[in-house]
Amino acid sequence: MMGYSSRFYLVLLLSICGVVSLASPIEDQKRDRITQLPGQPKNVGFAQYSGYVTVNEQSERALFYWLVEAPVSRGPRSRPLVLWLNGGPGCSSIAYGASEEIGPFHIRPDGRSLYLNPYAWNKLANILFLDSPAGVGFSYSNKTADLYTFGDQRTAEDAYAFLVNWFERFPQYKHREFYIAGESYAGHYVPQLAQIVYQKNKGIQNPVINFKGFMVGNAVTDDYHDYVGTFEYWWTHGLVSDSTYKMLKIACNFGSSQHPSVQCMQALRVATVEQGNIDPYSVYTQPCNNTASLRRGLKGRYPWMSRAYDPCTERYSDSYFNRPEVQKAFHANVTGIPYEWKACSDIVGNYWTDSPLSMLPIYQELIRAGYRIWVYSGDTDAVVPVTATRYSIDALKLPTIINWYPWYDSGKVGGWSQVYKGLTMVTVRGAGHEVPLHRPREAFILFSSFLQNKSMPTS
Repeated sequence: MMGYSSRFYLVLLLSICGVVSLASPIEDQKRDRITQLPGQPKNVGFAQYSGYVTVNEQSERALFYWLVEAPVSRGPRSRPLVLWLNGGPGCSSIAYGASEEIGPFHIRPDGRSLYLNPYAWNKLANILFLDSPAGVGFSYSNKTADLYTFGDQRTAEDAYAFLVNWFERFPQYKHREFYIAGESYAGHYVPQLAQIVYQKNKGIQNPVINFKGFMVGNAVTDDYHDYVGTFEYWWTHGLVSDSTYKMLKIACNFGSSQHPSVQCMQALRVATVEQGNIDPYSVYTQPCNNTASLRRGLKGRYPWMSRAYDPCTERYSDSYFNRPEVQKAFHANVTGIPYEWKACSDIVGNYWTDSPLSMLPIYQELIRAGYRIWVYSGDTDAVVPVTATRYSIDALKLPTIINWYPWYDSGKVGGWSQVYKGLTMVTVRGAGHEVPLHRPREAFILFSSFLQNKSMPTS
């Protein structure tokens, strides 16, 4: 594939053949080991590693990762490895997935101290967070032009290069059960990376990357159905008027081109005014102060999709990850990046180059290959709402194995689920765009069910 160095192919060949890597994994791991993060609770009982993996030597592109192993008491060596990706495009998995959703620590409002997340996903698996593509979070490229030319294809290729080289650094994870998970625009990243892994694994009897399946939440999936489902959600939840809903259906092209028309943009502006000062990522919770001034809408096919769920939480991350002692503890910013760390990169997001209109052909390919695929949705998200996800899944025309049913947590309905042949759909009641942030316990149950490949609890 374009952009891969000769060293990458050599590493790939060596890893497939089981030959010793070009560098000492023990030395590399020792260098990446995190001893203690500033503000971190003591005696956490699990190992952490972070650092850089080069994915393109010519451009000197390197992606930043943070590995959080399962606690020693829970046997990390027997646990699977899960790669987590956030979307945007242009937003950091360290800032969102790790720091306010599924990671072991959350950041306090002082921006200096951390507290333990009781529903951290590393209690069930070894979690690998990746800032992708270069230019996002601490990931970087020494070729500035790269930041203005990223798109889906190069992001997927670089992520695969990262995995191959990362497994060389951590050979104890070779052949371990491996899953990919993510949310929002990672609805593109996750299946695209899964497709590359699947295609590269073809014909290999015992592949290094023992890929088993993926899970995505509130995921951008198919432009046509995402538009139809989003506008329908707005109207059925009383967020826009009848006339605006009709105007949106007429003016917006529902995914027939890369960018909305002028008429569609005008209709979306009217819809924004009618929705008022709400948090579209969680329509029934209070927005943070100065929400409107802090959020910057992305250009492209989803003009209503601004940045992250909670601008206040984003402030905590901005404060914490810009501290020199934090960067030193993470082995981050080793090249002296000439800009402040930000949760989302405006350049990467606003100059996105390629983005296929639909992920459904990849779903069909991977369903035929027999991978485990789960799609979940928080039902109070108006950005990539549950109606959009249901329309996309319905378009796959999959046979139903278990019809729509409520699932339970401690006697209360946690959401609903439907099991298809080759795919499981789960909704989480009362959760917004970032399900593990709004409903951490329910998200933990969801993740546990996914890893066990068991349907959601019915009692």
